[in-house]
Amino acid sequence: MAGTVSSGPLPVARSGPQLELAVENADGVRLAMSVGAARVELCAALAETEGITPSIGTIEQACSQGLPVHVLVRPRPGNFVYAPGELDVIERDVAAALRAGAAGVVVGVLGSDGGPDVPAMRRIVAAVRAVRPDAEVTFHRAFDAALGAGVDPAEALFRLQQAGVDRVLTSGGGADCAAGMEMLARIVQQGRRSAPSVQIMAGGGVTLALVPSLLDAGVHAVHTSARPRHGNAGDSGVRAGAADPALAARMAAAVSAKKSMNEGLFLDGH
Repeated sequence: MAGTVSSGPLPVARSGPQLELAVENADGVRLAMSVGAARVELCAALAETEGITPSIGTIEQACSQGLPVHVLVRPRPGNFVYAPGELDVIERDVAAALRAGAAGVVVGVLGSDGGPDVPAMRRIVAAVRAVRPDAEVTFHRAFDAALGAGVDPAEALFRLQQAGVDRVLTSGGGADCAAGMEMLARIVQQGRRSAPSVQIMAGGGVTLALVPSLLDAGVHAVHTSARPRHGNAGDSGVRAGAADPALAARMAAAVSAKKSMNEGLFLDGH
């Protein structure tokens, strides 16, 4: 595979925040469509492993529903440092997902220093663009593992831009977005300077109450599985196995309200 990407994506369009729903099947895609989500992240074994690569049959079925599907390509649970054979599997899987109809892929590879592995990501991006030039590449919460290893957020973002990545999913390095809120705001600001073409998408323990604060922090998108937690208020609890349609609709409405507000300000010239 080619070792370089000749040009990165264009600067981020300021069209207002978007909602991405994490789903496991075509039913989840239909739910996302019904609430007005912009796209879905499709994965398998979300509750058990925090997501691994879904089957080709599942991808094909999900992509037939009419909403952009971004497929998680993660060959196994665990860390994000991959052996050469695993990287080969990732390259093959991203190509297969796109041929099955995916509009984008979600991947993450870290290097020996704990930060994003630029050569590996360039290979993956090249594999993506070879099949579908307009496909989007999201770097998942391996980014938070990089922050946990002490990598500077601005440096990590710059590496992702150099690799040709379109978007990063992050909780701001915290266990969830509530814990990482302050860092998320910093990442948005640093991204505007060091990686203006990389969108910042907040994800990880997103609750309805957090959505306004996340959007006020300036993130370009909010990522959620819309699975309520079982347990007492304030208790981290355990997430339900399936999305709650009512919760998904309320989250979508919160994002839509912020988007409408932004569009109104734009039309007013502010």
